[in-house]
Amino acid sequence: MRLSIIRGMVMRPGISANQTERIVRVLERAGYQATPNRRLVAQLVASTDGHFTAADLLERSRRERVTIGRATVFRALELLTILRVVERLDLPSGSHAYVLCDPDQHHHHLICSSCGRSEDVADGELAALIERIGQRSGYQIEAHRLELFGTCPRCAAAAADR
Repeated sequence: MRLSIIRGMVMRPGISANQTERIVRVLERAGYQATPNRRLVAQLVASTDGHFTAADLLERSRRERVTIGRATVFRALELLTILRVVERLDLPSGSHAYVLCDPDQHHHHLICSSCGRSEDVADGELAALIERIGQRSGYQIEAHRLELFGTCPRCAAAAADR
């Protein structure tokens, strides 16, 4: 895989550069400046597969010899969460992580408990179930979130080979 350097960051070609620009566009459309630090966090997020923590982003920046402060990463992740560019995941361990999302599409996540890989899953029949739950309970359901944890096919196959 060919890597490129963008302002000191090692980037995967194609997808991560496009994702970085998508994140920057969301920031700008919402009226926020795409400061160098926000761009750097966008690059870190865009070049991450699966879920990640703020500590993961900081560790990668250190490995790649890019300086960014801990508070800056947390503030940027908070803003990206508000803008729905990333979503905070509550992991079964009680800790939390983040995953890159499409802010214009409601979806849920499948998360591999072994490797951390995540996939977006559309609502499908869940919307009808939520409507029935609202009718039955009397609640006016305004939002919902679903995270499914399990073992991805790749990790399941690797475990079966052992």
